[in-house]
Amino acid sequence: MHPYVHPELAGVLAALPERPENPYTDVEATRAAFRALMAPRMPAHDPRVGIRQLSVPGPDGNSIDVQVLRPAGAEGLLPGVLYLHGGGFAYGELDGPSPMARDVCAAVGAVVVNVHYRLAPEHRYPAGVEDCYAVLEWMAATAGDLGLDAGRIAVTGASAGGGLSAALCLMARDRRGPRITFQSLLVPCLDDRGGTASLRRVTDRRIVNGDGIRHTWDTYLGPGRGAEVPAYAAPARATDLTGLPPAYLLTCGLDPLRDEGLDYARRLMEAQVAVEVRDVPGAWHFFEAYAPHSALARRTTTHWLDALRTALTEGCG
Repeated sequence: MHPYVHPELAGVLAALPERPENPYTDVEATRAAFRALMAPRMPAHDPRVGIRQLSVPGPDGNSIDVQVLRPAGAEGLLPGVLYLHGGGFAYGELDGPSPMARDVCAAVGAVVVNVHYRLAPEHRYPAGVEDCYAVLEWMAATAGDLGLDAGRIAVTGASAGGGLSAALCLMARDRRGPRITFQSLLVPCLDDRGGTASLRRVTDRRIVNGDGIRHTWDTYLGPGRGAEVPAYAAPARATDLTGLPPAYLLTCGLDPLRDEGLDYARRLMEAQVAVEVRDVPGAWHFFEAYAPHSALARRTTTHWLDALRTALTEGCG
């Protein structure tokens, strides 16, 4: 099944149980399983960061819960990062400050806004991405109150959060909205069409696989969707990638999303967008959650955090 599994991960993979064929048939069970997976990494207190809970007006008269994280003891204006959690557009890190959001805050030295956007299937596209865009506008408009520099705002997220981050960059460009300095797209979910070799090849039920990704898109967009899916839903469908922020793309060798991430990176380069790409051979989608203390997870996390910090403190492209 897997010609190469990274040696640090082989034992972890062997011990994993099979996932449901369709994780969204019982979405509440999937949400509970994800909460259990992440609970050990979500302590109630993290001395590295201070956290405020706020509510932001949404685009449909709704309220959007956000967490604002600031490095402990930091003074003055800091760069800002809009963090969009993953979870197939249907679940995510909603029970506490995301480990990734906390790591960004502490390692990058940034004010991080973690968005609890509306989730599918209760709220299908465009609810979630429009929530994220509303928070981006609020973040730029209230930058002074938040203690962040409106001229240095990046977006980042993994999986569905990576896809939402890419979509926000397209939206901000097309709507002449807030300027985004950098986009950090981690194993992003970008293409609903399901035509890549990696999506067909990764079938192992123990990890995120091609069938699971197809169900993800059905849940987010609806199974009866037509062929005209907008690029704000699936950024790989965008025909024009010019004028987008510099980017970092992380992919994994055993991830069904690998090929669409690499293809998006190539197309950004062709559009004269500065791009840094890192592929992790022998690793699966979101492997860091299953092997958080492995040297590979630490190296991978350090790499994308360094790229984000460099972009916000030294400039990129």
